[in-house]
Amino acid sequence: MERKDFYLLIVVVALTSGVSSMSRQQLKNSGKMLKKQCMGKNDVTEEEIGDIEKGKFIEQKNVMCYIACIYQMTQIIKNNKISYEASIKQIDLMYPPELKESAKASAGRCKDVSKKYKDICEASYWTAKCMYEDNPKDFIFA
Repeated sequence: MERKDFYLLIVVVALTSGVSSMSRQQLKNSGKMLKKQCMGKNDVTEEEIGDIEKGKFIEQKNVMCYIACIYQMTQIIKNNKISYEASIKQIDLMYPPELKESAKASAGRCKDVSKKYKDICEASYWTAKCMYEDNPKDFIFA
């Protein structure tokens, strides 16, 4: 992790520490800094990634790596693998109460998807897509 990424992560954690959960809009707003950072790192456009939350998953390497970047910045990726336990922790910490159980259920149903891929970008992409397809109504993504 680069130094500026580390500082950005510290800011996001500081903004959300002590918060038991956020509204859907607060959660989306907190993701804007991560989105901007990851867009620049992965050379993606708003057109390519702007509708992921609506189920528009473009199967391109840079989009896949953008999703991996978001997962890395939110500490869902541990040791270059998606961590189900870290996902659950983030859901408990950040998600609005009314979405927590459905988000955890989707994470559980999609937790083995990443095991099919050696590449963390592909693993992240297909996991996010699984979670959207499992529960589009409650899917949130930066």
